[in-house]
Order: sequence, then C-alpha cells, then structure tokens
Amino acid sequence: MTRWTNWAGTASASPQHVHQPRSVAEIAAAVEGVAAAGRTVRPWGSGHSFTAIAVADSDALDLRYWTGIERVDLETGLVTVRSGTTIKQLNAALDAVGLAMTNLGDIDAQTIAGAISTGTHGTGAKLGGIATQIAALELVLADGSVVTCSAAEKPDLFAAARVGLGALGVITTVTLQCEPSFVLRAQERPEPLEQVLEGFHDFADENEHFEFYWFPYGKNALVKRNNRCETAEPLSKVREFVDYQIMENVAFGGLCRTGRLMPRLVRPLNNFASNMLSAREYSDTSHRVFVTARNVRFTETEYAVPRESVLDVLAELRSVVPKLKDPVMFPVEVRVAAADDIWLSTAQGRDSAYIAIHQFVGMPYREYFSAFEKIAGAVGGRPHWGKMHDLDAGVLRSRYPHFDDFLRVRKETDPNRVFTNTYLDRVLGSA
Repeated sequence: MTRWTNWAGTASASPQHVHQPRSVAEIAAAVEGVAAAGRTVRPWGSGHSFTAIAVADSDALDLRYWTGIERVDLETGLVTVRSGTTIKQLNAALDAVGLAMTNLGDIDAQTIAGAISTGTHGTGAKLGGIATQIAALELVLADGSVVTCSAAEKPDLFAAARVGLGALGVITTVTLQCEPSFVLRAQERPEPLEQVLEGFHDFADENEHFEFYWFPYGKNALVKRNNRCETAEPLSKVREFVDYQIMENVAFGGLCRTGRLMPRLVRPLNNFASNMLSAREYSDTSHRVFVTARNVRFTETEYAVPRESVLDVLAELRSVVPKLKDPVMFPVEVRVAAADDIWLSTAQGRDSAYIAIHQFVGMPYREYFSAFEKIAGAVGGRPHWGKMHDLDAGVLRSRYPHFDDFLRVRKETDPNRVFTNTYLDRVLGSA
C-alpha cells in the first residue's frame, strides 16, 4: 500500500492499487479492470492541488511514466503532449522547437492534465487560463474506450473536459495551440496599496499581464507588469539567485517560521516584509518570466469574482483581516482573466478577477479562509477547483450556468462513477 500526500500536506491517501501505465493501451486496460471490479480510480499528477481532488480511495493512476511531446506542427503551432508531462518539461520542449504557451501561471510543477483539469490560470485581462489554449483532447472513458474531442468533434465533451476535474475520464494527450517563442519585459516594484487599488482597472487593461501581491499588515503592494518586447536582457545569475532564492524563499521562509513559532510577531514581520520589497526590471523568454520558484510551503484558497466586484471584495477583506484571532503571514495575490466558454471554468461567461489568499503551512487558516469565502460568495465568487473551499454541489450549481450540462456529459461518459472520490461527491453531487 502506497502512502500519498499532496504538496501542501492538506490531503493524503493510501490506495490499495497504484497503476503506472506507459501507454494509452495500458491506461485503458487499467481503467477497464478497475471498472470491471467495481472499484474507483483517480489519476495522479504532481499533487499540487490543495484540495482532495486527487485522493484515490482504492486505485490510483500514476502518470509519471506517461510524458513527452508526441507531435509538433511548426506551421500551425499545434503541439500534442502526453498528460503526465509537467509544465516545466513542456516549456523546455517547446523552447527547443521555438514555440511557447501564450499564457501561464507562476508555478510549473503541475502536470499539464492536472493544470487544465483544475482550471489553472495566469493573469491577463484579454487572456484566459491554460485550458483556453487547448485545441483537442484524447481521453480514456470508464469503459476503456479512447475518444478524442475538440470544438468540431464531440463539442459538448470538449466544453466539459477542458476543465473536467478528472471526473469524465483519464486525459491521455492534450493538443495545445502554441505560438512562436516571445520575450517578456518584467517590471516589478513596490507601490502604495491605495495607489494600486485606485488604478487597478486601468493597470489591468494597459498591460498584457498585470498582478499584485499585498501583505495584509503592510502599506505597499508588489506590482508585476509583464509585456512583450524584442530583446532579452535577463537578470544576472547573481541577482536572480539573491532575489528569488535568498530573499523570496530562504529569507521569507525564515520570517514565516518565526511567525509560526511566535504569532505575536506576525504583524511586524509582515509589515517588515512589505517594506523590504525591492524593484527589478528585466526581460527574458516568456516562461522564465511567468514562472517563479515557490519553495516556501503554504495553504491556499482562491476565488474568481466578477471583475467589477474586485475592489469591493478587497475592501471587505481588508476590514476583516485585522479582526482575525490568528494573524496572517502570507500575502494576498490578485490577478485578472478574460471570460471564456468552458463549462466549469471559473471565468466562464464573465471577465474575472482572481483573489488568492494564503497562510504559511502549519499556521491556523480556517477562520481566515471561511471569512473570505463568505465575502467572495456574496458576489457569486467561484472557487478554484484545486484550492481549498467548503462549497458543495448545491451552491456550485447556482454559480455555474452549465453545471447540469456538465453532469449530463459525466453521466454519459462515466455512468457508474468509476472516476469519483469524496471530493467529487461533494462538489458534483453523490446521487
């Protein structure tokens, strides 16, 4: 029996069987065998979801040996990648052929299938999440059959499976619409929080990629603006090491551990971190700008709210934080995304702002997360599928116009719930 724990330590499992397929045929055989035995199976990626979405009650499908690029079409930019490939591996492979993803999040440890299945996204007012860059999917369904879907072929399955929570089948390959490699200029600097909030919508519209981090007891925000340019002028290796490894990981991790040991110091330490933010400007290959090393572990919840509501939500959150019994060590991250048409995408049908709140691992978070969930819920906020939340199918149905369409496709592809687990029973319903 194999013991599995996710990255944040918020979910664990001891499945009775762990399958490690190396081909589509082996994936199909494993699924067919599980279904015939009346058991359930969950695919494993990198364990970077904070929820129990990957917890396997009886069988797990470990896709670590199902990786790599299958096809590249340099003329169209279409790239077909195996589902167990991490985004880091994918970026390296795309680099080698002169291609890139249009938009990415800031972590590259996830598998491509895990990232799209949970709705992973970056930031950009005119851009969608990673799932919006999918041109086609191949899946193994509960009966062991292999199907492909796209906007033209099985469009309902495509609308559901791009953010499918692993509830419809096992994704075997993802065909992505990529583009020629490009360079991003990164401008990162501390700015007064009030100034950032006042100009938020203009900043989001004026930059291809805009986001900011706010330390809850500080007056400054770390603002990041990324825009395309022609020439790469990367940080020196020394500056990169000092800024990202020493300051953002070693030093900040030390502050967090101190705050965990002595909670009364969290507020001054958080304010100190806010005041120590420094400016930097550089340009580099796109994925090197998108992605940031995250070695300090934390717990997280994130909600997508209608973009027009973001400032009201942040105002309420700011009023709540000082009243919490347990102080907050980690910053709040705010990003934006364009509306899309994917049924369970958090940006489905509306331009969205994403507010992600965090707490250092091992520190109390439930009061904070619960308070934020109520604030976001009042404006119809939708929780990130891979981040912590307490909502169930009854609430989620009211927030997703195509929720029942998704359940219909699920019933067609997995009538006996071969791919379910406790988390999916809660968010999609157990009946």
